[in-house]
Amino acid sequence: MNLAQQVSPESYNAQSHIAAMAAEHQRVVEGFFSQVGPSLESLADLVCESLRQGGKVILCGNGGSAADAQHIAAEFVGRFVKDRPALASIALTTDTSILTAVGNDYGYDEVFSRQVAGVGRKGDVLIGITTSGNSANVLKAFEVAQSMGIHTVALAGRDGGKAAPMAEQAFVVGSKITAHIQECHIMLLHMLCAVIEAKMGFDTPNQQ
Repeated sequence: MNLAQQVSPESYNAQSHIAAMAAEHQRVVEGFFSQVGPSLESLADLVCESLRQGGKVILCGNGGSAADAQHIAAEFVGRFVKDRPALASIALTTDTSILTAVGNDYGYDEVFSRQVAGVGRKGDVLIGITTSGNSANVLKAFEVAQSMGIHTVALAGRDGGKAAPMAEQAFVVGSKITAHIQECHIMLLHMLCAVIEAKMGFDTPNQQ
């Protein structure tokens, strides 16, 4: 069956579809952020302490979560809104030579844990992003991080999977829709950047 046979343009109502997606997004976002405020501030305090002690934020994830990891590392090292000193952060998803070498030699499950072992230091903060909560390479990164005294934070969805109980802190979006889970994750990470900048004494970002 081809696409033309599967989709009937005459019966498809794009506006209803858009409205339904927006309504579900709002429902998921409101439910998630109504619960995570205190935990988010606690995470911001943890990251601030790590940065002040010379530590860094390490991020990892797969697919869209890899893009979120890179995005937020850029916000830390560059800036969120206003100019301020660079904050130490690295995404473990960007070096294709490391990813392909480790994936080829050790297996894809090791692509993040091997990097944590190499660049991580006690007192760093590892944020592992996995919408299912069960990404094997993120779980292995947590194992190595914990053995090194690196703080672990899980951003997950659904029921949190294996990552939520494994991490020191977990932020679980109670949805089965990957897109809405990712939307909450990037909002949370943007908020984390804003709170950290304020707590470290930089100008609070303008809300316009």
